Amino acid sequence: MRLEAAARMDLFRRLWRARNLIVVIFIPLSLLPLPLIHPTSEACCAYVLIVTAVYWVSEAVPLGAAALVPAFLYPLFGVLKSSEVAAEYSKDTTLLLMGVICLAASIEKWNLHKRIALRMVMIAGAKPGMLVLGFMCCTVFLSMWLSNTSTTAMVMPIAEAVLQQLICTGMADNLEPDATEDDSVSDKEETLDKNQMALLDRNDSNAYDKQELSTLSEVQTGEANGMGVNQNTNQECITHTNGHLPQVAIEIPNVKRVKARRDSQYPTKRDHMICKCLTLSITYAATIGGLITITGTSTNLIFAEQFNTRYPDAKVINFGTWFIFSFPIAIIMLVLTWLWLHFLFLGCKETCSLSKKRKSKREMMSEKRIHEEYEKLGPISYPEVVTGVFFILMTLLWFTREPGFVPGWTSLFEKKGYRTDATVSVLLGFLLFLIPARRPFSSPSSSYRDSASDPLAPMITWKDFQRLMPWEIVILVGGGYALAAGCKVSGLSVWIGRQLEPMSGLPPWAVTLLACLLVSAVTEFASNPATLTVFLPILSALSETLRINPLHTLIPSTMCVSFGVMLPVGNPPNAIVFSYGHLQISDMVKAGFGVNLIGVAVVMLAITTWGVPLFNLSEFPAWTVAANVTSSL
Repeated sequence: MRLEAAARMDLFRRLWRARNLIVVIFIPLSLLPLPLIHPTSEACCAYVLIVTAVYWVSEAVPLGAAALVPAFLYPLFGVLKSSEVAAEYSKDTTLLLMGVICLAASIEKWNLHKRIALRMVMIAGAKPGMLVLGFMCCTVFLSMWLSNTSTTAMVMPIAEAVLQQLICTGMADNLEPDATEDDSVSDKEETLDKNQMALLDRNDSNAYDKQELSTLSEVQTGEANGMGVNQNTNQECITHTNGHLPQVAIEIPNVKRVKARRDSQYPTKRDHMICKCLTLSITYAATIGGLITITGTSTNLIFAEQFNTRYPDAKVINFGTWFIFSFPIAIIMLVLTWLWLHFLFLGCKETCSLSKKRKSKREMMSEKRIHEEYEKLGPISYPEVVTGVFFILMTLLWFTREPGFVPGWTSLFEKKGYRTDATVSVLLGFLLFLIPARRPFSSPSSSYRDSASDPLAPMITWKDFQRLMPWEIVILVGGGYALAAGCKVSGLSVWIGRQLEPMSGLPPWAVTLLACLLVSAVTEFASNPATLTVFLPILSALSETLRINPLHTLIPSTMCVSFGVMLPVGNPPNAIVFSYGHLQISDMVKAGFGVNLIGVAVVMLAITTWGVPLFNLSEFPAWTVAANVTSSL
């Protein structure tokens, strides 16, 4: 029996190790009867869609490799030509992303991101609540322009240095009392001790000396506060019977226990709570910041390209309109998330942390550490100034291209519709490869850390760009475009829409809420881009069938797909902060569930209030009808 059980366990282990290979082979073979029995375009496209979706969700193969499945299955099943599929893998958003990565490479190369982060934390101060808020604000700002993963990987080492300083200061506080404790608390304790001593003196004129009374007073004070004295472990009992006072147990401090506490990782439970709060706040802030701009995260780019491809006549989604809609969402989510984390880990008593009492020793040490990190950067350099100018210029050109309420700078050109946000980002990104990193007319003797050996060395090199360029995301986004094109050409999206007709009795806000809850649940276990790529064609078909504005469901779903914050596998920023060892999975689930609810509630508030006039959501748009007519032809 033991041999059989061991052989069975060994078989299970081998199957588990080969689970990815089993999924890769078993799924296509088990679904193959679908296109063979029903050799229609819809069935063939559904087969490719299901296989690709399973590969993405299970991650049996890398996401980029799974995104290549439509490139060979669509031509094999006759859904799309090979040249048509290949064209879907390189779109306007690919160029937009490349230009943004050029700017991000310059920001990281010259440490402008670190200067911004440290400066914002210095402004916030070192009190726990405000320190968390300061880190959240700088993370949100950086995540607007950098990827969520890069932002988290950059901010976490700074936060960890501050936390380690906090822990080290707490260790020292265990050896000697903090001289900067709140005076009011000390006064109350002193008054209580004096009153008790006076009362005991009146009851027994022949009682112990002052030292014994003081010790007894401490014990009685502890009992009055509900802190019982354990008489069984780690103490010695000294009994006094003078006819007036009861027998009491005086505790002798245990040296071993104090030492064990001093050697533990966290001096107090509150220090551990601060570490949890700060590390979680960074990953949540990176997610919130990615919502603000159309280039903030890959899911925003996927939505923008798929929407513009499916509805080419809809000129409503650009950098400006997305920013106007999402910026209030980010601000509300930032405040509510900070309050939620503060309540969960730091308690209600310190919700504001704006009192003017003297700073504690650990707060002063934390501020000192932050100032030291900032001073290491030295004075602001010429490359940082150039990068900052390019950053502001790119933002202004994006905003003023087609603001909507006034003519944009594209109206200066005769031909309309040729210039997009990608034009601006690629132009400025290209200039970063040309502009020298050394200040013009600077003396050769001036020692620049950016000058190296070549005085004409550019701001960034191709290696700098290559190091940050997420080619896997580019291919993944291209695979999503290919799937969407196949669903549209084959008629699968129309067929899905017909199956969802029973939902026509629901109001638009209910359909949107169901979509948001479904997407935010699935994205906890699957990658955000893969989840959105699968759901966008389905939600588009659903909106057209129910005759509601597609933006009413697509925009909230795109935002909610980023709320995979309950597990370390939800997204890369979660995994980064979890790897620092301050958190347990239960902490992430408990805090992430609240952030999920906050995000869905705020997005629903936005889409039903200021989103309605911004995108004209109260009407079924004409560009949806035009898109359906074009696809049918």
